[in-house]
Amino acid sequence: LFFNTPARRKFLRTEKTEFGHLEEVIKRLALSRMDVAFQLKHNGKVIHNLRPAQQQAAQEKRVASVCGPNFMPQAVHIEMEAPGLRIWGWVGLPTFSRSQADLQYFFVNGRVVKDKLVSHAVRQAYRDVLYHGRHPAFVLYLELDAATVDVNVHPTKNEVRFRDGRLVHDFIFRSLHKSLADVRPEVPTGGGLHELGIPSASQPDMGLAAGVFAGQSNLAMGVGNDHGSLPSGSAGSFSGYRSALSSTNPQQMQEQAQVYGQLHGQQVAGDMAAPTSEQVDMATGEVIIPPLGFAIAQLHGIYILAENAQGLILVDMHAAHERIVYEQMKTGLNDQGVRAQPLLVPLSIAVSSREADHVESCNDAFAELGLLIDRAGTETLIVRQVPSVLQHANIEQLVRDVLADVVTFGSSDRIRAAHNELLGTMACHGAVRANRKLSITEMNALLRDMEHTERSGQCNHGRPTWTQLNLSELDKLFLRGQ
Repeated sequence: LFFNTPARRKFLRTEKTEFGHLEEVIKRLALSRMDVAFQLKHNGKVIHNLRPAQQQAAQEKRVASVCGPNFMPQAVHIEMEAPGLRIWGWVGLPTFSRSQADLQYFFVNGRVVKDKLVSHAVRQAYRDVLYHGRHPAFVLYLELDAATVDVNVHPTKNEVRFRDGRLVHDFIFRSLHKSLADVRPEVPTGGGLHELGIPSASQPDMGLAAGVFAGQSNLAMGVGNDHGSLPSGSAGSFSGYRSALSSTNPQQMQEQAQVYGQLHGQQVAGDMAAPTSEQVDMATGEVIIPPLGFAIAQLHGIYILAENAQGLILVDMHAAHERIVYEQMKTGLNDQGVRAQPLLVPLSIAVSSREADHVESCNDAFAELGLLIDRAGTETLIVRQVPSVLQHANIEQLVRDVLADVVTFGSSDRIRAAHNELLGTMACHGAVRANRKLSITEMNALLRDMEHTERSGQCNHGRPTWTQLNLSELDKLFLRGQ
């Protein structure tokens, strides 16, 4: 194409750069048409050799070939449907975030697009779990009636326009939000008590958790101390731990219990009760080990060390407790709804006539957000009521931001984001602090709460709350089996 056009050849980059652009085109085609085989050669070398993929396993293999082998182990398969809409594909976990938005593929009826409405919905879904400045990775397919989408709004066909943009935006957000919220630690297959000399709790000990974290009800109402104290659920750390071991096989736990008894200067009872029927898998007769295992120690008052069927669990106790408190506060806010506060002196805001028209047509949407806005002229708005928790915020800027979102996307999450930011600050100050000594009982209760809390894998700022070191990784550190 550029052989006899020197002026155009000057715009070509290096061979490596131009090949990268060509490879990206092939990747998009390969992901858009799973039923077609693709082979890419460069200088006689086969770069990609992709076979047709009809089944999910074959499709995941193709996605791994395109996005890299590290993507699939850190991705969640989703498939959601609504009347006239269907979305499916793979979304990366927040821990698999990227420094650039270079691993984002979104297809509308098989056509790859980069749309600001879609990008906004995805960012909104990852808002509470993604570290600042990072970008999510995903391969998603949206299917809808072709008559409800216009693909001829941009010369490159990379942008589309939906007939009902708000419906599509909310559907994408809800689908991704639910998928990310449902990601929690899972019980390892075959994780019975015979693999681990630790106690079992197939069902959460709600009495223990409620006693240890009883102070969180005050935190959820915005009342708490800066030290994040946790009421002790036992007379002593070892006695509480010993009670947690009461459902364990005596022979397996006797040695470990004696070690803890020596550490805490207490005697160990020689007899321990057998597991209860609620803690035993009726199909196999094994005592089930929780996904995050059981606490064995605390490191420097910062980290919790726990043992599960796969190996060692390390938990940042402040980050984990911060997420737990934050989610409880959000649940309380959702149950109570947005409380509004009338302004003593109504605020006048100058806007364009187009924005004022949108306010009149979307009064119900603003009312749901706790805003009462009247039109006082062609280009003037009067704000009479705002959310009570945001009464000291910059009301004019908040209204302008909400209005811009409503004009662009048909809805806005600015109020909810401002609420969540305030709750996140409260949760950070109310969570248990570093150097706070926890008993074994308190640590186990925290682990159980993590297993039953949405998005417990990340704190409010997107930092990971826990990590797993399996036995094979530990063996490599000591050159075992080599």
